[in-house]
Parts: sequence; C-alpha cells; structure tokens
Amino acid sequence: MDEKLVSVLNNGGIAVIPTDTIYGIVGSALNPQTVKRIYKLRKRSKKKPFIILISSLNDLNQFNIELTKKQIDFLKNIWPNPVSIILPSGKKSLAFRMPKNEKLLQLLKKVGPLVAPSANFEGEKPAEDIGEVKKYFGNNVLCYIDKGKIISKPSTLIKLNNDGSTKILRQGEFKL
Repeated sequence: MDEKLVSVLNNGGIAVIPTDTIYGIVGSALNPQTVKRIYKLRKRSKKKPFIILISSLNDLNQFNIELTKKQIDFLKNIWPNPVSIILPSGKKSLAFRMPKNEKLLQLLKKVGPLVAPSANFEGEKPAEDIGEVKKYFGNNVLCYIDKGKIISKPSTLIKLNNDGSTKILRQGEFKL
C-alpha cells in the first residue's frame, strides 16, 4: 500500500489512482472541502453527484442510506463488481460502487469512502494514462499513482428502487 497515498487521502488531499475501471480523481467522500475542490478541478456541475467507492455495505451507514431487504439482497448479489448503484439518501440520491479490485478495497478500508469521478474535465474524454491526467490537473493533485495505459468502459450505472426493481442508466463494463 502506498503510504504517501494513504496520508494524502487521510489529510483531505486529492489523488489520481487507477480504479477498478479507469483512472479516477479521488478524495474523501466524508470531507466536504475535498469534494468541493474535486468539483472545481473537474469543472463539473454540482447537480451531478460523484460515484462514491466503498469497501462494504456498512459504509452506506455513513451516508444515512436506509436499505430495504430487497435492496440489500440485490447489492449482496451484485457487489463487488464494476457496477455503480444510485440509492436514495434523504432528499437526494447518491451513487456507490464496491470495486472488485483487492488493492482498491484495502485502500478504502484504510481511508474510508472516496469520491471517484473519472480523471478528466466534465464532457471530455477520460484520461487513459498519467500523462493525459496531468494535462487536466497538473500540480492541483498531490499524488498520482501510475498503472500505465488503461482503456476500459466506465462502470455500469443502475438506479435501485426501494422495491428492489432496477433501471440501467448506463451500460458499462459489467453486463446484468
């Protein structure tokens, strides 16, 4: 585990890492200032929520997510996988993903849930390597983790209703 990465994330910093799908610009989902800085760096509309990476279903408690039995059963069957799930949280909805990548899960266990949008400006092509990422973010990111070229589809995005029914909003890497 990269100790610099853990330190940066635990102290409210921003990093770029390979996720289970593509490069993501990440920071603590529980630190409002960090989340705000990532929105600004990505030039993203605040109306569009970020996907939050979690290490277990218990992490959802930190976001006041109350699941029905049908939702819990669905999530236990689908995760971990490159599938992002939109769940209701109070007056808004939040999107979560439990990655299948073991190194990423270990990182999440050490630093907690991370917002993890793709490493690019809104509306631009996701970066496929660290060189492209640095063109987007330069010195505004404290830590870059290089895994070479990554060409992959984003996660499949699903809305999960209280009754357990689903709606696919974006077909990605994972097929249902």
